[in-house]
Amino acid sequence: MKEAIITRIVSNKYTVYFDSEFHDVVAMGKMRLGDKPIVGDRVEVELLDEKYVMQKVLPRRNKLIRPHVANIDQALIVMSVLEPDFSYTLVDRLIFLISLNDIEPIIVISKADLASESLMTSIREEYEKAGYHVIFTGEGYDTQPLEEILKDKISVLAGQSGVGKSSILNRINEDLELNTQEISKALGRGKHTTRHNQLYPIAQGWIADTPGFSSLDFSMVDPLELSRSIPDFRGYGDDCRYRDCLHIKEPGCALKEAVENGSVSKVRYQHYLECLKLIEETKVVRY
Repeated sequence: MKEAIITRIVSNKYTVYFDSEFHDVVAMGKMRLGDKPIVGDRVEVELLDEKYVMQKVLPRRNKLIRPHVANIDQALIVMSVLEPDFSYTLVDRLIFLISLNDIEPIIVISKADLASESLMTSIREEYEKAGYHVIFTGEGYDTQPLEEILKDKISVLAGQSGVGKSSILNRINEDLELNTQEISKALGRGKHTTRHNQLYPIAQGWIADTPGFSSLDFSMVDPLELSRSIPDFRGYGDDCRYRDCLHIKEPGCALKEAVENGSVSKVRYQHYLECLKLIEETKVVRY
């Protein structure tokens, strides 16, 4: 029995990777019932009659619906400085959704060669101070920081179309030949160029090049779960007077105190309140 990772699924045909090679395998009939195997799953395969057969899916760390990938370690939030312009609101909302899935957010700033010094400083102060990993990339920038982040991890891409997600990966490994497309000048945003879920080997790790997280949907988010999952908010809830504190108007709120004394970003806290409002509005619509 071999342990492998599923890297591609087309119809009922699976491609897995183990022993430094890709192999085509078939799944036992029982595995196609119920919770089916998806890209990123760790599985056990066995050689039967000179053909590899998938026997078991190992426990998952997490699972995303879009992109449909399992066991993700981190999400690279790719945000450009221009075309489209950098948005703190969008970055923070992506951080919130990513963190809800037990995935580490990594902030990647593309087209950094076009950024002003003031914007670069502002981004660093806003996110690095709060403990987020920020990587700047663009023309003339070394790809080594990105390669170090990708090593030994399963990563997904997050962010608007047109920010250069596929281009960044192609600079690391031009053999990927991922689809890219110039930003649409008329719309001010790009168009999706990726067709299916697949893991690509890159920098001794794996990346899913998909349009995932491009839709910011908070309709099914639990407010309390959101309050406890945001990385730089974690821990403060334990010191609040009430266990179910949402950090809005409750007395004895440790997080609000941290915001007031500058320990927690006022900008991200405001974006959190805006997302709570979005959640409440979608509840009213549903009911």
